[in-house]
Amino acid sequence: MKRCVVVGSGAREHALAWALAKSGEVVVTPGNAGIAAHGLACVATPAIDLEADLFVIGPEQPLVDGLADQLRTQGKTVFGPGTAGAQLEGSKSFMKEFLADAGVPTAAYGDFSDERSALAFLETMSAPYVIKTDGLAAGKGVLVTNDLAAARRDVLEKLSGAAFGDAGRTIVIEEGLVGEECSLHVLCDGTTAVPLVAAQDFKRVGDGDEGANTGGMGAYAPMPSLTSDQVVEIMRLIITPTLEELRRRDLEFRGVLYAGVMRTASGPKLLEYNVRFGDPEAEVLVPLYGDSLFDVLLQCAQGRLENRTLPASGAAVTVVLAAEGYPYSPRKGDVIDGIGDDGQLLEAREDVIVFHAATLRNAEGRFITRGGRVLAVTGLGASVSDARRRAYEGADRISFKGSIRRSDIALTVSTVAR
Repeated sequence: MKRCVVVGSGAREHALAWALAKSGEVVVTPGNAGIAAHGLACVATPAIDLEADLFVIGPEQPLVDGLADQLRTQGKTVFGPGTAGAQLEGSKSFMKEFLADAGVPTAAYGDFSDERSALAFLETMSAPYVIKTDGLAAGKGVLVTNDLAAARRDVLEKLSGAAFGDAGRTIVIEEGLVGEECSLHVLCDGTTAVPLVAAQDFKRVGDGDEGANTGGMGAYAPMPSLTSDQVVEIMRLIITPTLEELRRRDLEFRGVLYAGVMRTASGPKLLEYNVRFGDPEAEVLVPLYGDSLFDVLLQCAQGRLENRTLPASGAAVTVVLAAEGYPYSPRKGDVIDGIGDDGQLLEAREDVIVFHAATLRNAEGRFITRGGRVLAVTGLGASVSDARRRAYEGADRISFKGSIRRSDIALTVSTVAR
């Protein structure tokens, strides 16, 4: 039987491991309590000390730190880019320079390390104002606001290190783009690029996209509003030039390139690249590919993607249950009701999966919260509306003190679909 090692400890890694285990043996390092309860092996052993046919690196930090390079040096087959390719996510300034060289349409911008020039540039921009940390900030380093005073404060807090430490001591200020946003994940084997179905995530903590920016409060896939012709256009204008520029720079990229795209009135423009599966996008994407995920990721890592298209089945919606105080000061240690010893709903359902992001077991064996985004409840169905209903039915069965969630994940598209 084929063996896979998944690196990471969140709901994304839970989803990947759950899907990969349908056609192979899976070990997760380090994993979490919910992953282990779901019957998947979790070990403390570092990935470099493990053996497997395939290594899948979930989070961005180990990719930026060079784990894929280390594993490939050992002769291992890895799904995930090396350090050089991972800079597309690791540094917003690098990404913007790269996009300019590649001719990829994106927002106008400037990058800054000193307050005076940053504030002067900000004054030349029009609302909405967009300020990003250059470095990694767990998906929370972006401010989008129409309030110039708030934008000024954010610039000062980031550059001083008060907001995100060294990750924010260089910032990117860019033009605010208007349109519909989509997340297009593209599998890249170094030569061939194959898109998965598009997803849409919900970053703000509150309904109606109000409140603080988060790592993601939910997602759905596929996007009925995105046609196959529009996907072809995104591939032509954004993905293909990116791969050509990677080759010009002699950078081989084997893994998933996650393009955050804004569909503007003048065409699609790239907001940002991530170099791994999104979270919570992974929780809606990987269930749609059935038993094929292991072989597809293995082919990708080996540089031999055989399929130009990857058909998905059905739809999925994920609702994130977060702790009170998220994203700033989340509560920890609260008992979670509604899930059993296996970490799933007490009333087991094949159409609802509970992926664990931040849980522990207490002395009595009960699951408790240990961070901001606690659980990702994914509903599956023939349509987005079916999947949404099931996701919320599942979320309604789970509770913990101070639990917060959005009530409008996929609401608009679900209503239209009816």
